[in-house]
Amino acid sequence: MSGITTHVLDTARGEPARGLRVTLQRVDVGGIVTTIGVQTTDDDGRARRLVPDHDKVAVGWYRLSFESGAYLRALGVTPFFPVVTIDFEVSDASADYHLPLLLSPFGYSTYRGS
Repeated sequence: MSGITTHVLDTARGEPARGLRVTLQRVDVGGIVTTIGVQTTDDDGRARRLVPDHDKVAVGWYRLSFESGAYLRALGVTPFFPVVTIDFEVSDASADYHLPLLLSPFGYSTYRGS
């Protein structure tokens, strides 16, 4: 079974972003959005169980939302981006999809990881 995972690195602090809430959603034809999973990043900044064990990832459009504002405010930092949203497309339902997020108060970047 394939999976969708992420990890978040706080590039301003040079360490994993612990305790950051991540939501995985599927966006269907017509824009109907269904939440698949919600997880808070662990001590290594990872969200490894966004897709419940009984669910399968299907071909289609997905969205990862990172509550970066709440995370940064808890550190005493005023964020510019209160939520980071990454839309991506699953083209192979048997593949794993890992989407890391590099985060700072005034910017972010992402890529398809392995």
